[in-house]
Amino acid sequence: MLVRRNGSRQDASGSGAARPGAVPQDGRPALDRRSFLRRSGLTVGGLAGLGSLRLGAVRRAEAAGSSANPAETVIRKNICTHCSVGCTVTAEVMNGVWVGQEPSWESPINRGAHCAKGAAIRELVTSERRLKYPLKLENGEWRRLSWEQAIEEVGTKLLAIRAESGADSVYWLGSAKYTNEAAYLLRKFAAFWGTNNVDHQARICHSTTVAGVANTWGYGAQTNSYNDIRNAKTMIIMGGNPAEAHPISMQHILSGKEINRANLIVIDPRFTRTAAHATEYIRLRSGTDIPVIWGMLWHIFQNGWEDKAFIDQRVYGMEDVRKEVAKWNPDEVERVSGVPGAQLRHVAELFAKEKPATLIWCMGATQHTVGTANVRAFCILCLATGNVGKPGTGANIFRGHTNVQGATDMGLDVTSLPLYYGLVEGGWRHWARVWDVGYDWLQSRFDEVPASAGRKARTRKENMETPGLTSTRWFDAVTLPGDQVDQRSRLRAMMISGHGGNTVTRLPEALDGLTTLDLLVVADPHPTTFAALNARRDNTYLLPICTSLEMDGCRTASNRSLQWGEQIVKPAFESKTDYEFLYLLARKLGFADALFKGITIENTVPRAEDILREINRGGWSTGYCGQSPERLKAHIRNQHVFDIVTLRAPKDAPEVGGDYYGLPWPCWGKPEIRHPGSAILYNTALHVKDGGGTFRARFGTERNGRTLLAEDSFSLGSDLTDGYPEFSMAVLRKLGWDKDLTAEEQAVIAQVGGTAVDAVNWATDLSGGIQRVCLDHGVAHYGNGKARANAWNLPDPVPVHREPIYTPRPDLVAQYPTRPDERQFRIPNVGFSVQQAAVERGIARDFPIILTSGRLVEYEGGGEETRSNPWLAELQQDMFVEVNTQDAAERGIEDGQFVWVYGPENAARTKVKALVTDRVARGVAFMPFHYSGWYQGRDMRAYYPRGTDPVVLGESVNTVTTYGFDPVTGMQETKATLCQIRAA
Repeated sequence: MLVRRNGSRQDASGSGAARPGAVPQDGRPALDRRSFLRRSGLTVGGLAGLGSLRLGAVRRAEAAGSSANPAETVIRKNICTHCSVGCTVTAEVMNGVWVGQEPSWESPINRGAHCAKGAAIRELVTSERRLKYPLKLENGEWRRLSWEQAIEEVGTKLLAIRAESGADSVYWLGSAKYTNEAAYLLRKFAAFWGTNNVDHQARICHSTTVAGVANTWGYGAQTNSYNDIRNAKTMIIMGGNPAEAHPISMQHILSGKEINRANLIVIDPRFTRTAAHATEYIRLRSGTDIPVIWGMLWHIFQNGWEDKAFIDQRVYGMEDVRKEVAKWNPDEVERVSGVPGAQLRHVAELFAKEKPATLIWCMGATQHTVGTANVRAFCILCLATGNVGKPGTGANIFRGHTNVQGATDMGLDVTSLPLYYGLVEGGWRHWARVWDVGYDWLQSRFDEVPASAGRKARTRKENMETPGLTSTRWFDAVTLPGDQVDQRSRLRAMMISGHGGNTVTRLPEALDGLTTLDLLVVADPHPTTFAALNARRDNTYLLPICTSLEMDGCRTASNRSLQWGEQIVKPAFESKTDYEFLYLLARKLGFADALFKGITIENTVPRAEDILREINRGGWSTGYCGQSPERLKAHIRNQHVFDIVTLRAPKDAPEVGGDYYGLPWPCWGKPEIRHPGSAILYNTALHVKDGGGTFRARFGTERNGRTLLAEDSFSLGSDLTDGYPEFSMAVLRKLGWDKDLTAEEQAVIAQVGGTAVDAVNWATDLSGGIQRVCLDHGVAHYGNGKARANAWNLPDPVPVHREPIYTPRPDLVAQYPTRPDERQFRIPNVGFSVQQAAVERGIARDFPIILTSGRLVEYEGGGEETRSNPWLAELQQDMFVEVNTQDAAERGIEDGQFVWVYGPENAARTKVKALVTDRVARGVAFMPFHYSGWYQGRDMRAYYPRGTDPVVLGESVNTVTTYGFDPVTGMQETKATLCQIRAA
């Protein structure tokens, strides 16, 4: 769809003046595109992606300018701000100016490669389209103001809204682009404000992954790593397109394919760029993941290909899965999903017999009303075949933004405190101790909720322990009747950081919510769709925040490795770091001293290292306790010593000997213990001191008379040679191991436990003593349990197929309906009623095409940053819809012409270009989700503040996406709705 333009592009003011190639630096002329590439020292991968130079024309960065003084040139490393692979960017800085870059040849993750986005990343810092100073919308006009004015006005309005309507009337929407430290700070900030209405992008990408994986075997994260995929002999990629979404990860996938002669099976509704590399491609109907997985298991169970010993020793409830799978014979699977039984039998045999095998997924699996159930089915397939806990196996979950994993770990989530402590009283008391504030004071910050027509009353304590509103439905909490919102007041204000407004479904209704808000504050390097499309007139503030390239802090890649990024250059223009913004706002709101107790403040900027040390002090539950700033910085200094496959440093390597790169969590104990991190979760072939582990015993010890603990399975070198529960002081005493605690550790445990010392467990022991003693005895302090094929606490304990809300197969709804209506996350989920109405109204007849969405290699997320980047904007200039050739012919649509895509709700429509292709099957359409700036055929460029509009605008696919939410997480349905397409 690339249509190159030869004429000059209009500048942000619409004057038509030619735009310079880059911002002039040090008096030198502005760089054109090719000069930029030469000076940036791009790699083979990046150059190939940009298509600008021949392969192999790669050189290392050199100081810019022939007269540069080497003493004035420094090299700094940070992490690419785009996807979750975690590529290192090496920046060359001269006199405080970023003059060149390399894609870090020494990094064991990207190994001298960048995708197009990484290759052009310097533009994020130097971009003339960034917000340069605070702005305020007054009577429809943007007015400049100082930071002092902005903080004063925003803080005053927040306090007034809180006084009138309570703490829950303000929504705090954070970012997966945050550093770990910033994500942790915002979650802590929300706790001190007194609300659980705090969320980030994981809600709309992998919240269902976290829920599904954690409820199967203990932790909600990728079990192995991108690098470890090189060990696999069979790879299934289902609902993912890493060739575009995670390009640098493909080097590991393709290396595994070539070196191991591995099977690469891609299961997707669309023939993607990833599918082009597959040894086998399977096309399924979008929304039928569970029938396909159960269809594979049907063949596995029928032929006895399951790993019986693994199931007996380490899995609970597989017999319940067998009963459900028995319903999915090849004929039924093909009837529902369209996948032929013979093809599925072949794939099932490969996954079960040509091992090790891994299952890889992304948002094609998660963004469904059955997203959590999909993920559970994927995990069960791994369990049934014994493909977890070993090299080359596992659930390799490719997450989206650079730190969506870390921000989730930090509790930037409506259901949890940092590090998955939940919202229970014990979790709150633990963090109150870490924060050195009173539990009762924290509780006093929360609202009491009065009873109303449709809701029960809640005390402050009950409200404190109640999950908040999800980011997928915040606008419903603005526009629904007050008695349908289970909190003191409907939402009145939104505080948004690093988050696009075009990424939620039902965009017309989201815009209604935006126009109704009393206050909207966007803190971001760019205005974003929140500020540009809602046509508000007043009470809107834009606060310039720098990118994470302009600040210190660590990020967690999808493989759970933490990487420290050092500030490359000072924040551009008048932008501030997330740390400083939260400090200034907390100071205005009156709790800065408590919030930043023990954290050094340097000229109003909190010190990132101190924030990470506080995370270490409290992060026992997930093993964020061992990754000190000093250890992480040593890893960045010594990237070259880590093995490309195992990610491990040699035992004799200085500073990092024996460590796994990035100390992937869990990294147990205090930093001085020097746990190496855990490259592969649940690996019993290693000692727990060496990164080994078991499945967590987090669900109890017995159910229905059957053990939930592992049988005849334990970690290498374990003193306990069978299953065992999680450790508390009571268990330690029973074994006599409490004598191994030091006097200092015993004193801390006594202080934490008070009159109930025996109840102190491995996750609340601030001394780290229980973890240390367990490690010395070779046992996992979180227990040695069985993974659960039956997760009895979920709505569907064994996953069952449920048709999408808007299904093209209304004939299947009676047999496979969505779940009944009920209240979830403080508001009603009426998906069942919507589905029934759609069937009754014959929606599938009027909107016969399945609409799915996904990523492009050129852009990322909501696209405001990347579409503002001229090097990337040149590569993909138009929003489009992929239309099957037969569907196009029937509608008189030609390739490249404008079409209208109509959705079944809100009379919504989008005007985009048609890409006629057989990549999508007949009756299927695909649209990327990175665009905004047009709305239902109308160009909205004028709403951006002058000079900040992105280079490329386009319609958002979410204007026409529809109702539908996962009952466990509130995940939105973006992969299986319906549409109609007509020539414009």
